[in-house]
Amino acid sequence: MTKLAANLSMMFNEVDFLDRFEAAANAGFKGVEYLFPYDFPAEQIKEKLDKYDLTQVLFDFPAGDWAAGDRGCAAFPDRVGEFQDGVGTAVEYAKVLDCDRLTVLAGKATSGVSAMKMHDTLIDNMKFASEAVAGTDIMVLLEAINTIDIPGYSVFRTNQSRAAVEATGADNVKVQYDIYHMQIMEGDVTRAIEANMDVIGHFQLADNPGRHEPGTGEINYDFLLPHIDSLGYDGWVGCEDAPAGDTVAGLGWAAKYL
Repeated sequence: MTKLAANLSMMFNEVDFLDRFEAAANAGFKGVEYLFPYDFPAEQIKEKLDKYDLTQVLFDFPAGDWAAGDRGCAAFPDRVGEFQDGVGTAVEYAKVLDCDRLTVLAGKATSGVSAMKMHDTLIDNMKFASEAVAGTDIMVLLEAINTIDIPGYSVFRTNQSRAAVEATGADNVKVQYDIYHMQIMEGDVTRAIEANMDVIGHFQLADNPGRHEPGTGEINYDFLLPHIDSLGYDGWVGCEDAPAGDTVAGLGWAAKYL
């Protein structure tokens, strides 16, 4: 049975971030994820998780200056130290929040640095992250992101994320497969999922176009979610959609899973 996690960076924006935990629980969610927790003390977030009996499913490693346009720094040769410091911060938060999925954001291609150098840097940084969580239940994930929403993003296809994950040689490094992003970049997501289930450690969803909730676009989630179940996946699926209107009003599609 599909387990849905509310992405609190995208959903329940009708209220402030710390109030979204209650809103998600009231809507029937048992798990939550989001981009970053770092604006708040980990203990403050843990209080919310415990109060509303929520599982912290996933968040991302620090990704640079988001407000200034950074979308990750894990592939930048001149920012290795920054990424590694961020790994330490993320692991500290994950341990407090009992979170076992942390996502690497590679970042956008940058002038003067070859794609191969960025690829090699990304692999080295993922190895570092893998070693940092060795002996814990934490899994390091790499996500491919579409280049329409984030022009120039350096990891934008399933085969890229798979190749980088496999190059680490680490059992605790997997692919984060975002159905919305890969529908835009590749299509034929069912076959792609089937071919890559052995390296997928987490799913996220939204419909396309618009990145709104399932039922607003072209992706047949009534077929796809049960199909993912049938392939043996028993982890969480993060709802990283931007509601077309009020968040709760748009959750009719999810009622069967909540």
